[in-house]
Amino acid sequence: MESVTLASIEAARERIGDAIHLSPCQLSHHLSEHIGLPVYLKLENLQRTGSFKERGALNKLLTLSPEERKRGVIAASAGNHAQGVAFHATKLGVRSQIVMPQATPLVKVVSTRGFGAEVILHGANYDEACEEALARCEQQGLTFIHPFDDPVVIAGQGTIGLELLEQIPDLEAVVVPIGGGGLIGGIACAVKERNPKIRVIGVEPEKLPSMLRAREAGMPITLAPQATIADGIAVRRAGDVTLPLVSRYVDEIVTVDDEEIASAILTLLEQEKTLAEGAGAAALAALLQAKTSLRHRRTAVLVCGGNIDVTLLAKIIARGLVKDGRLLRIRVYLQDRPGALLQLTEVLARERANIVETVHNRAYYGVSLGETVIDVTLETRGAAHITAINHALGEAVFRFERIL
Repeated sequence: MESVTLASIEAARERIGDAIHLSPCQLSHHLSEHIGLPVYLKLENLQRTGSFKERGALNKLLTLSPEERKRGVIAASAGNHAQGVAFHATKLGVRSQIVMPQATPLVKVVSTRGFGAEVILHGANYDEACEEALARCEQQGLTFIHPFDDPVVIAGQGTIGLELLEQIPDLEAVVVPIGGGGLIGGIACAVKERNPKIRVIGVEPEKLPSMLRAREAGMPITLAPQATIADGIAVRRAGDVTLPLVSRYVDEIVTVDDEEIASAILTLLEQEKTLAEGAGAAALAALLQAKTSLRHRRTAVLVCGGNIDVTLLAKIIARGLVKDGRLLRIRVYLQDRPGALLQLTEVLARERANIVETVHNRAYYGVSLGETVIDVTLETRGAAHITAINHALGEAVFRFERIL
C-alpha cells in the first residue's frame, strides 16, 4: 500500500492547487490571554463545503484514471466527507453516489444533493451505510473514497500542515481533532518531517476515544457506539493506515466531553465570531479546559468544520446562557387573587430582570385550590444578579424555586 510521506503531501498540494481555499490562520488575542499561550485559529470551517474534508476528497479524485472517472465514485458519510466528495466530483464531471444513514439531518442530505451527488439513505448508522456503499462499489465498479483510511486522502488533509508552517513560521505546537485519524495523520507527518520539535496534540471525544485505545492496544479496537455532539469525529475504530502515522508522529492524545465541546462552540461564536460544529470545536475545548501539556508554546488550533445543525446550536446557546448566569427560569407560587402577578412583575422590574417568557398554570404542579403557579424565564446579568433577584423575591415573601 502507498505510504504517506512529506513528498506525497507536497505533491497533493501541487495537485489540488487553487481549487482549495487557503484558509486563514489568525492570532486570537482574546483566547491567547485567556489560555495563557499564543493561540492561532486555522479556520477550515471557511472552506466551500464547510470543512477540511474536501482537500482529501479532491486529491483522491485527481489521482483517478480516465476509466475510473468514467465509472464514477461512491462514499459513505453523514456529512462533511459527503459534501466534499459531491462538490469536487461534480466540478470534475465525475458521477458520485453518497450513502448516508437514514437519520442524517435533512440539511446535510439537501446540501449533498445540492452539490450534485446521488444520495442513498441506508442504515441506522455510518457502519451500515458504509457496508451498503462497499456493496454498491463492487456491484457497479465504482471507486470507493474512504473518509480517512486512504494514503491519498490523508496526503490531501496533510496540506493543512504545509500551510501552517508558512502562516506561522515560528510554530511550536498544533492541536488537532481526531476521528479516524486522517486529518491529524497528514498534518503531523507534514509538520514533523519539516520540524520534529513541533508538538502535535490530538483531541478525541471522551465517549469514543478510538485512537487512544488503539495506541494503547497497538492495534485498532472497535468501540461500542456512543452519541456525541462531535459527530464528525465519532469514529468507533481507528484506521489501519492512520494508526501507524499517529503512533509515529503524535505526541499526546487527550479527550473532551460534550459539555466542554459545547462551551468551546459558544466561545468561538461569541468571542471569535466564527461558527464551529462539535468536531470543529474539540481542539479548542482541550486548550480551554487545560487538558494538554502545552505551556507558553505558539500553538495552532484546527477549527476543522462548521456544519452544525441549527437546532443543536440553539440548544448550545441556551445552555451556555444558563451556565453563565444570563438566563434564569424560576417557578413562583402565587396566591390566586387579583394583583398577585402584578406584585411579582414589580419586584422583577425593580431588579432590572427582563422577562422572556411566562407560563401561568392553575391545574398542574399539585398546588392548592387557592394558589397558582407561574414559570418565568428571565434574562439576567450573571451570578450576582441572580442572587439579588432571589433576595428580592424572598423579601417580598414569594415562595419560589429555580428550575433552570
